[in-house]
Formats: sequence, structure tokens, C-alpha cells
Amino acid sequence: MRKMIICLGAAMLLAAFLAPGLAMAAEKQAPAPNLPLQKEFRIVRSMSKQAVACIQCHKAENPGIFNDWAHSRHANANITCLDCHGAQENDPDVAKNHYKVYEKGNNQWATAEYRVPISGVVTPKDCSRCHPDEAKQYSVSKHANTLEIIWKIDPWLNYGLNSDFERLNGCFTCHGTVLKLDKDGNLDPMTWPNVGVGRLNLDGSRGSCSSCHTRHLFSVAEARKPDTCGQCHLGPDHPQWEIWNESKHGSIMRSQGDSWNWTAAPGTWTAGVDYRSPTCAACHMSGSGSVLTTHDVTERISWEMQAPLTVRPENFKPWPAKTTWQAERKKMEAVCKQCHSEVWVKAHFTQMDGAVKEYNEIYFLPAKKKLEELYAKGLLPRDALFKSPLWVEYYELWHHEGRRARMGAAMMAPDYAWWHGFYECKLRFAAFMEGANHLIKTGEKGYVAPYWPAGTGNTTKPWQIFGKKK
Repeated sequence: MRKMIICLGAAMLLAAFLAPGLAMAAEKQAPAPNLPLQKEFRIVRSMSKQAVACIQCHKAENPGIFNDWAHSRHANANITCLDCHGAQENDPDVAKNHYKVYEKGNNQWATAEYRVPISGVVTPKDCSRCHPDEAKQYSVSKHANTLEIIWKIDPWLNYGLNSDFERLNGCFTCHGTVLKLDKDGNLDPMTWPNVGVGRLNLDGSRGSCSSCHTRHLFSVAEARKPDTCGQCHLGPDHPQWEIWNESKHGSIMRSQGDSWNWTAAPGTWTAGVDYRSPTCAACHMSGSGSVLTTHDVTERISWEMQAPLTVRPENFKPWPAKTTWQAERKKMEAVCKQCHSEVWVKAHFTQMDGAVKEYNEIYFLPAKKKLEELYAKGLLPRDALFKSPLWVEYYELWHHEGRRARMGAAMMAPDYAWWHGFYECKLRFAAFMEGANHLIKTGEKGYVAPYWPAGTGNTTKPWQIFGKKK
């Protein structure tokens, strides 16, 4: 008993002696209330010395890149810079400027010992080494092939109505560039940087996964949030982001989205469990009930609402769907029924189909017929396009108001369906018909502007897509 008392007393004296030191150490380790903890990345698993050099060099040179990667699932899975950026010496997109880093030797990692060929451009072909299904689905989607689609249908490109810089900073930022090398073998600044969804890469693949999963975090949560889609799907001609925001779905997410589980593992994100209201990804890409996850956004669509005349996806000539609209409608209905009854879902699509058909029959087809009459009578040249105010009335009828009306009906946004949609369709339709009938009645020719600013764009279709002319 006496020994126990002596030991206990000694322990108490030792604790009293160490307590101030331990308290000081804890005080030093604990961050101040407003200072964030910094995640430390420790290399404890096997990787090549070149991979280690990449990590350490970029940690010093590009801390933003390093910190994104260090917090990513890639880092947790030991996926390093070289797993994605590694290249062969003879690859067409190998970064020649990067070799100069090893010649400078301005830090301990930038030496010849660690020299390795890399490509600054990571493509779907690279990603397919670990994500084969996603890459395959994406490759056949309208996203990956949107550059081909717009070159088939877009007057701005085919008539050279905007400049190369206007395209580069506008159209091609979303649709993608055709990557090229300059005379020194480096990426041409007129084509890079670019992460457009339809970018044509030097390895022959199409698209950029980092359009939605931005580098170097590659967050699944980011791709699920509508702001990611809103980078491109917004504005007067394709306002899906604004339309969704106005809808009840958008309202619910803005109210409660902070508490949702955005980071659920791919394929497990579940309506009613992880989220209460669908986002763009939930309806068009994520797995839901019996409907599997897909990276082909051409799926689940039953109308092509961006087209002048609304057609079924399998009848959309620039990129016809490989399935029927009925099959895809069933998929979308199954997604909707995760939260709604079958009666509710069927009724919604009845309303949407009715709005689409009215747009086609009451607004677009009569306007198109009138435009063809102007062409036939020689009152408006077919290449007048945006140089003619009257042609612009016709164009914006389907390209602006008509899209807003149809998409507003599809996504249940009443203000876009009516005030920004069908109401403005009526005004645009009336103005176009008045102008066209005046020309037909008087025999006058429509005004065509003699000068068009910055109409200097190259009209040659990319041979990498359409082949070389014989």
C-alpha cells in the first residue's frame, strides 16, 4: 500500500512539473481562431524520384496548384503530376519549354537528374487510363463534339462574321479550340490556354475533362453544382443557368444547398438522401434510381431546343442521337420520379410538349416561310445575315426568345417561359412580319449594311475535323 502511495505521489509531482511545458507546447501548436490549418502533404508511399521532384518544385513555384492537388482524391490515391502530365519524347503535345526548367537549375529539383517529358495539356485520352467509361461516354456526347457541330451550323464561323480574337475570347472559350503548335514547337497562344468542352487535342481526342472538374482539385462536388454549368449555359441565347435559378428547383437549392452532401462518391449521389432538389448534373448526368450515371449529355433529352425548329434528337442533323427520344424520355421520367409522382411527371411533359409544338407551328414555321419568300423574290440576299436588321429579327426570334420560351417550359421557370419567352416572341414575330410584308408589298429590297466591323474570321473548316480538301 505504501509503495502505491509513493508511486502516486511521484506521478502527481511529475505531472505538476510537466504541465506548464505541455500547456506551452499545446499553445504553440494550436492555431489562432481565425487562422486556417494548412494541409501538409507527406510523401510516404512509393513514387519515382521524378514524381517527387514535380511535387516539390511546383509546391515552391505554384503553391495554388500544389494545394489544390494536395486536397484532391488524386493525391489521396497517390496519383501524381506525372500520372496525368507524363508524355513521350515524340508526342506532338510534349512541352518543349518545360525542358528549359531543368537547364536553369534554379532550385534543387530543376536539374537534369529529374528531367522527364511532360505535356501541359491533359486530355480525355489521358484521363481514360483510369476513367475509361467516363471518357467513352463523353467522347460521343454533344459536349465533346460541339466544335464540329457549330462549324456545321453557325453563320458567325461559316461567313467569317467575327474576328479571330472575338472567337477566341468568346465562342471558343466554351466550344473549344483546335490546339496547334507554333513555329518553335510550343502551344500556339491563339489556341491555348483553353478548356472548352469540344477542344480538339493534339493526340486526336476531343474535349477537356477540366471544363467541369477544374484542375487540380478535380472535385466531383464542383461538377455537381449548377454554377459549373453556368460558365457556358447562360446569356440571352442559352440561359439554362438563369432559368434553373428561377425555378423551384433552384430556389430550394439556394435555400438549403449548404447542408447537402455534395461529395458523395460517384454513382451514389441520391435524391432525398444527399440532396433535396436536382441540379443540372442531377437531371442530365448523375445516376438516379435505375438510371445510370453518364457523361453523355445527349442522353435523357427528348427535344433539341437550341435548334431553330425544335426536332427530336435523332433528327438533329449536325449530331443525331443514337437512340430514340422515347427511350431517353423514359430515362428522364425515371429521374423525375425520384421526387415526383408519375401523374405529376407525365403532366409536366404534356405541358412542355405543348409549348414546344406551339412555338414550332405558330412562331417559327410561319416566320421561316416568310423569310424564304423574301429570298425567292430577291428582296433579301441569302447571305445578308446580321447585316440586315430584318434578318436579325428572324434570327433572334428562335435564337433568343424562342429558346427562352422552350427552355423555360422544360425547366419550369414561368417568367422565362412567358415574359422573357413567348411574350417577346410575339413582339419579335410581329416586327419581322411587318417588315417582311412591307418589302413584299412595295417591292423594296431589305436594307443590308455595307460595312460589317471585324468580319475577318477564317471561314475554312478545321481539317482535323472535316478532313483536308482534295
